[in-house]
Amino acid sequence: MKMIRALLISCLLVTPTLSAERPNILFIAIDDQNDWIGHLGGHPMAKTPHIDKLAERGTSFLNAHCQSPLCNPSRTSLLLGLRPTTTGIYGLAPWFRTLPAYRDHVTLPQYFASNGYLTAATGKIYHLGTGGPNAPHAPREFERIAKLGGVGTVPLKKIIPATPMGNHPAMDWGVWPLDNDDTGKGDYKVASWTIEQIKSAPKDQPFFIAAGFFLPHVPCYATQKWFDLYPDDDSILPKILENDREDTPRFSWYLHWSLPEPRLKWIKENNQWRNLVRSYLACTSFVDAQVGRLLTTLDEAGVADNTIVVLWGDHGWHLGEKGITGKNTLWDRGTKVPLIIAGPGVKGGQRCMQPAELLDIYPTLIELTGLPKRDLLEGISLAPQLRDASTKRTRPAITSHNQGNHGIRSEKWRYIRYADGSEELYDMIKDPNEWQNVASFPEHATIIAEHKQWLPKVDVPPAPQSANRILTYDKAKNQATWEGKAIPAKTPIPE
Repeated sequence: MKMIRALLISCLLVTPTLSAERPNILFIAIDDQNDWIGHLGGHPMAKTPHIDKLAERGTSFLNAHCQSPLCNPSRTSLLLGLRPTTTGIYGLAPWFRTLPAYRDHVTLPQYFASNGYLTAATGKIYHLGTGGPNAPHAPREFERIAKLGGVGTVPLKKIIPATPMGNHPAMDWGVWPLDNDDTGKGDYKVASWTIEQIKSAPKDQPFFIAAGFFLPHVPCYATQKWFDLYPDDDSILPKILENDREDTPRFSWYLHWSLPEPRLKWIKENNQWRNLVRSYLACTSFVDAQVGRLLTTLDEAGVADNTIVVLWGDHGWHLGEKGITGKNTLWDRGTKVPLIIAGPGVKGGQRCMQPAELLDIYPTLIELTGLPKRDLLEGISLAPQLRDASTKRTRPAITSHNQGNHGIRSEKWRYIRYADGSEELYDMIKDPNEWQNVASFPEHATIIAEHKQWLPKVDVPPAPQSANRILTYDKAKNQATWEGKAIPAKTPIPE
């Protein structure tokens, strides 16, 4: 604690050396964005020309993964530079500044501000936008902010039928607004504000400008022109395997035991699968257009050549795969994200298959900008791969969802271990859809042992005030508890 406070004080007291030669940073976050991006190939029909063009300019990580398949812990991990298993932040609460150990922790944007950068943000960067309810005397997250973003205008009543598990208002999708006007959407306003910040940025000071897009998060509404990019037939549906969960442990259901996001069974019975998939793809293309507006502005402002662009998604999203919709899983569909870095110090046109983590962004940007290293960070710089995509990484990508549940993703394999000791193993080359769990095959014992060594050595329980999507497990009693309610061993899986 004293070390963290001392670092913050020392950073903020340093007289920054302002230099127009130091590269700018444009930091683009997309909520709930899986790999349904054109060049990533997650969906063969995905149309994202602007993001694909950015990938051509830089390096795209085709095997990048979040540290948690949920907004708050994923974003907290990236911006603090620490794993959820270190902080205990696994749910949608708490806001990390309310925890004494992290009240003064220097986040990514604060570190750049302390080293002479102008920092500005709008939209969803942290789970609570550009910050949150600060603890007393907690430092400001960005120097300039605008409270924009979110879904924007909404219909007077939901488009889809009432969903199970509470009929949450966010569970909706379809064509909206009907007048084909995108300017009222929150993400359009996020892009517009960010454009003004780029245009008005001082010429003698580098900037760190962050834009956080809400879509394709639910409720995912898009205007008709974006829906028109995709056929209104079942050709757009993702490939699934019926009864896919027969060879997965029962504990895998506990990670998303009772959630607003409906199961595939409900989606099919209510004729909403195609509508949901088209809505998600339409929203993805709409956000891609907003990214295009930002990239065009960099060119028009004459700063594109001296700006590092980082584009990332906070976690994946299921659209029927594994029998569910939503996040909160340790499979590739729940953890795999777009991660593109372009600009000074980055080789263009690269596609990197080495495992990468969102946790790596913090140290990577420090190295690319030539700022002093930080020893407290748990990520590893991606700079070697940005110079040569074939450079081997020293470790796999590690995703955790509540204490004791971890996914280990290497180049070829995904290993999952749940809190009760149950396991999954998938050969991601032969079985990219993760349809056959081969953990019980004797010939894979060595593979499991190699991956098991990467399970987090520090794996703390949920932090104080943790709430929403919290799962705990009492090994002595063999008892799982979801959001404070024990799950009896033979309870039917909620539909």
